[in-house]
Amino acid sequence: MIPGIAPKPAAPPVAAAPQPRHMFVFGAGFVGRYVSERLLAQGWQVSGTCTSAVKKKELEMLGINASVFDATESNLENIQSLQQATHLLISIPPIAGIGDPLLHSNEGLRRILSHGNLEWLCYLSTTSVYGDCGGALVDEDHTVNPETESAKLRYEAEKGWLNLINDPNLSAFIFRLGGIYGPGRSALDTLAKSKSLSQRQKLRESKQYTARIHVADIYQAVLASMSMRCARKIFNVVDDDPAPRAEVFAFARSLMESRPDLITETPGVNSTESDFQERIVPAEKRVSNARLKKELGVKLLHPTYRSGLQSILDSWQAESQLRDRSR
Repeated sequence: MIPGIAPKPAAPPVAAAPQPRHMFVFGAGFVGRYVSERLLAQGWQVSGTCTSAVKKKELEMLGINASVFDATESNLENIQSLQQATHLLISIPPIAGIGDPLLHSNEGLRRILSHGNLEWLCYLSTTSVYGDCGGALVDEDHTVNPETESAKLRYEAEKGWLNLINDPNLSAFIFRLGGIYGPGRSALDTLAKSKSLSQRQKLRESKQYTARIHVADIYQAVLASMSMRCARKIFNVVDDDPAPRAEVFAFARSLMESRPDLITETPGVNSTESDFQERIVPAEKRVSNARLKKELGVKLLHPTYRSGLQSILDSWQAESQLRDRSR
C-alpha cells in the first residue's frame, strides 16, 4: 500500500439478475388460459400447449408462446420453452387405457424437468377421487376411494406428479377441483345458447351435492400456493355451497328472466360427452375447503354459485353497455 493513500474499498459483488418467472401450462384450455392471461398481465412469461393450429394462433395473440401438442404422440424434447419454465401447471386429463399421457413417458419428462429451474408445479385433479361418501363431509385426509375408471386414473396421476421429481426445493401441489365454471362456461351460458344437456349431465341431475368452483378462485389458489415454499400438499379447491345442479339452473333461469335484454347468444349444439364413456355411479359427498382457507389464506371471491352467476350476468351487462356506447 502506498503511504498516505487509503486503499479502495472492495466493489460489492454483482447480484445475479433475478430469473424471470415463466409459467408453462400443459393444456391451455378454460382454466389454463384464464390463469395465463392474468399472469401475462403481471409480467410473467407464459408458454403452453394446445391441440390445434387455430387455438395456437389464439393463444399467441394473447402473448402466450404456444405449441400444438398431442400428449400421446408429440415429443416433449421439441418444446424448448418447457426446459426454461420455473412454474408448471398441468391441466391435461388422463386417457382411458393409458392414464396420464405425460407421465406415460415418465423418464423423458423427468429428465426435461430436472434442470434446476423448476420451482413449482400443480396438477389439476378432481374431487371424484373420493368416490361415494354417503353425503359425508370430506377433507384432504379422507380415505380416497375412486370408483370410476377416470377417477382411478386421476388418483394415479396425482401420485405420479407428486413423486415425479425428488427435489427438496420444488413445491408440488394437487388441486382437487369441483365442477369448474366461469365466464363462457356456466349454467347461464348453457341456457343462453339453448344447449341441451348431455347424457352424463342429465344423469347428474339427481345428485344431492355437487362441488363446484369459479375459475377466478382457482386462479386465487394458484397464486397463493406459489408463496408456500418447499411443500408437497393436496388442496380441495371448492366453494362453500355444494348445491344440487337443478337448484343452480333454477337460479340461473331467474337471473335470465330478470334481464332478457342481455341474452344475445344464438342457439348452439349439444354439449360434448366426456372421453370416458362409463356408468355414472353415486358419489354423494360434501367437500371441505377448510385447508384452502386456513393454509393458503384464500378468501373466496365466489363462495356460492349465486355470487358466481351474478358476476357473469354483471359482465354481460357491462359488455352490453360498451356495445351501446360504440354505436
